[in-house]
Amino acid sequence: EVQLVESGGGLVQAGGSLRLSCAASGFTFDDNAIGWFRQVPGKGREGVSSIDNSDGTIYYADFVKGRFTISKDNTKNTVYLQMDSLKPEDTAVYYCTADPYRTYARGILEYEYWGQGTQVTVSS
Repeated sequence: EVQLVESGGGLVQAGGSLRLSCAASGFTFDDNAIGWFRQVPGKGREGVSSIDNSDGTIYYADFVKGRFTISKDNTKNTVYLQMDSLKPEDTAVYYCTADPYRTYARGILEYEYWGQGTQVTVSS
């Protein structure tokens, strides 16, 4: 059984930092599509960052560029999202996602596995 388990969410003041972790079991991140999405109540999930494991290219949504950093540690089979200079509008549930059939997924429908999500709340 494949599981993605996020951790590291919480409450932080604007300008602060959090690091989200996503640990996988029954699946390895090595050569597969990886991404982070987020969702606020009443809205659809939006892509935050992703890795193209065919060549290592990293993508960020414009609203997090320069503030968030995605990385992975293959030895720990864990993906991270370092979030700095957080803003109240970053408040959302953050989801880790991966796909075993692609090295890169272009959108939400191409991801097979999803974590349960972790809440990030940024106070002003």
